[in-house]
Amino acid sequence: MGLLDGLLGGTVGAALVTAANDLIEKNGGIAALAAKFKEKGLGPIIQSWISTGTNQPIEPEQIGQAVGGGLLDDLAAKAGISAEELKKKLAEILPQAIDKLTPDGKLPS
Repeated sequence: MGLLDGLLGGTVGAALVTAANDLIEKNGGIAALAAKFKEKGLGPIIQSWISTGTNQPIEPEQIGQAVGGGLLDDLAAKAGISAEELKKKLAEILPQAIDKLTPDGKLPS
């Protein structure tokens, strides 16, 4: 069972929950994903999802910039959608996924 099963299941399709979960896990967890975002100049965005304040939006292109196309292509193929569509969907659900996985406003230890 993935990290997001049950958290987002009612909001989005199972394939997208799996893709978001895989994205987090294949990047080494939330802390490692946050580090990748910071390396790409997107630290304030992901930090807003982790903190208890308002989640900043992210553009689909920024998702691609942060995690790279190869992984997104693989996840899109598993979900049965294009990489462009996956980036759009992840831009919608990733902020709330990270937010729900960090309810205290801190990265999990």
